[in-house]
Amino acid sequence: MTRHGKNCTAGAVYTYHEKKKDTAASGYGTQSVRLGKDAIKDFDCCCLSLQPCHSPVVTPDGYLYEKQAILEYILHQKTEIAKKMKAYEKQKQAQKSTSQLESKSEERERVERFKSKEDSIVSKPINPFKSVKGKGSEGTVDSSGETSTASTSSQNLPSFWIPSLTPEAKPTLLKKPSKVVMCPMSGRPIKMNELITVRFTPLDPSLDRVALINRQDRYVCAVTRDVLGNSVPCAVLRPSGTVVTQECVEKLIKKDMIDPVSGDKLSEKDIIPLQRGGTGFSGSGVQLSAKEARPVMQV
Repeated sequence: MTRHGKNCTAGAVYTYHEKKKDTAASGYGTQSVRLGKDAIKDFDCCCLSLQPCHSPVVTPDGYLYEKQAILEYILHQKTEIAKKMKAYEKQKQAQKSTSQLESKSEERERVERFKSKEDSIVSKPINPFKSVKGKGSEGTVDSSGETSTASTSSQNLPSFWIPSLTPEAKPTLLKKPSKVVMCPMSGRPIKMNELITVRFTPLDPSLDRVALINRQDRYVCAVTRDVLGNSVPCAVLRPSGTVVTQECVEKLIKKDMIDPVSGDKLSEKDIIPLQRGGTGFSGSGVQLSAKEARPVMQV
């Protein structure tokens, strides 16, 4: 069997390439594409602004942010939470007042029913062969002593065409918002006092910030002087905020668990693996595939 070309229309086999091209042109089915290196941020860029950090801070989960960007995000989230809480409290007060009015109306109806029953009581002797009208204007007493009202005999049947009986759109009930600000990357709670200042070691200390950003290799490990990049696993030491390679952590720092810059004693929580971007290769260990869900054609 000969090999079919990509645009072969005379073949009897519906190839994978033809199926993929027809799916993309039809507008149905889930589209999947692999991201390239140009679509992934560098290890020293902010997760919000996607630009090289000037004052970098890192969360306990290892996500790097620009200090100004993450603080603005936290303040914005707190403002939105305050607005949602105010709307929830307003809804709660409205529900409370509505329930009070309903309880008052039920109490009033209960009193009216009691008064109507009291008015229907007759003190004169009743002829068992005749029905006697009571004092109530809307009820009659039969031979068995039971009252029958006109309202119970006529039932109000629901009708869609009557304006008073048509369904109404009720307001959506708001749920009580959480007061915890979540990290935009990890989805876990984030606080200002948990942010750790990061200090990168530049490759050439004589260069200014603009010249340093224009270079491809900008920072090195504070201990081994290895060049840092997306392909190099890095870690942040909490006491000093310095960035070192993961290899340096495994081979040097974990032997005595002492910060080589500040000299402080380290624990396992003080070594924070830095979340890095991908390299575009399959072995980078980062999710590099993007998917777009589209309508599915059903038979």
